[in-house]
Amino acid sequence: MSLQLLQKYNVAGPRYTSYPTVPYWDTEAPNQTQWANHVKQQFVASNKKEGISLYIHLPFCESLCTYCGCNTRITVNHAVEKPYIDALLKEWKMYFSLFNEKPNIAEIHLGGGTPTFFQPENLQLLLSQIINDCTILPTAELSFEGHPNNTTAEHLQVLYNLGFRRVSFGIQDFDDKVQQIINRVQPYKNVKHVVEKAREIGYTSINFDLVYGLPLQTQQSIQQTVEMVCELNPDRIAFYSYAHVPWIKPGQRKYTEKDLPVGEEKRKLYELGLSLFEKNNFVEVGMDHFAKTDDALYVAMQNKKLHRNFMGYTTATSKLMIGLGVSSISDSWTAFAQNTKVVEEYYKMVDEGNFPLIKNHFLTKEDEVIRKHILKIMCNYSTSWNCLCEQTPALFDALPRLNEMENDGLITISNNTLNVTEAGKPFIRNVCMAFDARLWRNVPKTQLFSSVV
Repeated sequence: MSLQLLQKYNVAGPRYTSYPTVPYWDTEAPNQTQWANHVKQQFVASNKKEGISLYIHLPFCESLCTYCGCNTRITVNHAVEKPYIDALLKEWKMYFSLFNEKPNIAEIHLGGGTPTFFQPENLQLLLSQIINDCTILPTAELSFEGHPNNTTAEHLQVLYNLGFRRVSFGIQDFDDKVQQIINRVQPYKNVKHVVEKAREIGYTSINFDLVYGLPLQTQQSIQQTVEMVCELNPDRIAFYSYAHVPWIKPGQRKYTEKDLPVGEEKRKLYELGLSLFEKNNFVEVGMDHFAKTDDALYVAMQNKKLHRNFMGYTTATSKLMIGLGVSSISDSWTAFAQNTKVVEEYYKMVDEGNFPLIKNHFLTKEDEVIRKHILKIMCNYSTSWNCLCEQTPALFDALPRLNEMENDGLITISNNTLNVTEAGKPFIRNVCMAFDARLWRNVPKTQLFSSVV
């Protein structure tokens, strides 16, 4: 990546876990009946064929990681666990009542917050009641996010017994200074212990989350971190660009912009990470992700079956994804819905028998076409628009915006087919932005997104 290209294309832009992106959703009061009908229709259409996905948001953390952009609730009071689980099960029953047959589960992911904040017996209580209502498909992927400092052997065993085989540990950086400033101190020995225990129990896929662009981060700390990570031999690595959004996450004001590597300095961190991953036999998958060639994520990409949703990249292609818990987002493929971000409001809404929604969006035909192309670019580095049924004026409006990227060698376009080049992969979000009709019609007057690189 040249410095000239970085300076030219390193603008603020969405991460495209959905299209339209959340700031461009319809903001009218959510229609409970209309949302329920979209869920029911998609369930009937896809349950037998591909099953459904569940995302469960567990927001509690004992301390605030200052770099974090997730929706969290900081507390050391573990009495919050049981009321929250009760509310999750009430919300699940509301969805379950919409189904005309037993749900087939293609995917479950526990995200946070810190899912392992919850005691193992409470995770058992929550998940067993949901799983007992469903059929877990033989190909289902069940995964959770674990904090290396508080994920115990009992957590791992309880979740393994329930069918979980994938676990993701947040590493971020092993450098002591970086860990201190982001308030995420976890010694290497803690990570090594929990990884060895997971493998001993039988987990078949371990992911590490790393972040570049953190305060006080240097090339030396990135090299040291990646080398230590590769010693532990994970199956997958997520290498995220730090998103500095202190206007959204005030915890990020614990340090200043002067502490952050930016521009060429940040670019070098990214390129160093990429070279080290390649050296250790990890292959780039989509955006920000790397996997060994025998990993299911890489295999799915090779077979053009990689999928991307609000949980990130996945091999499960289910079109109905139900999000449970505060701030969770659901996707019926024809509509999106997001839950309230406030725990107390969440409790009140589910106690009243309502889906705890604060916003939703019903996709137009144009939205569906643009989403399809953005998904293909994000998953396959390629898209084409030969079929007349896929064409829309907004698609052709996007093509002139791609000319400069083609001239810069980031993409090639031929015979109505776009391919992202190797040089263009760091700028994949820029390519998607060219197709983002809603963004171009309403360019934000204030900064909504983090920088793309």
